[in-house]
Amino acid sequence: MTGALSALVSVAAGAFGAHALKERLSDNLLNAFEVGVRYQMYHALALILMGLLMSKIPAANTAAWCFLVGTFLFSGSLYGLALTGLKFLGPITPIGGVVLMAGWVVLAWSRYGQA
Repeated sequence: MTGALSALVSVAAGAFGAHALKERLSDNLLNAFEVGVRYQMYHALALILMGLLMSKIPAANTAAWCFLVGTFLFSGSLYGLALTGLKFLGPITPIGGVVLMAGWVVLAWSRYGQA
């Protein structure tokens, strides 16, 4: 459910960016917003997959939490930066990226450990 809701928000944000923000934001800020949308969708799909794998891969729960928190930090900071111009949000983006990568490491390591 969480992955599906995140995908819904990603599609809505993408439509908002394409229609409402295209003429209002600089190319750099619009690009940042679009990167947030893209990574949110990638990780929404990953959340859906983690939901399907939780019964087979115990670490999928940890990976899912990393994807959820990472998406909030990564995409959320990009949305906030693009919409408000608040520069202090910029340093939050790489923290979110590291959390997203941690989710993939957890998933990869869990499969390695089970082989």
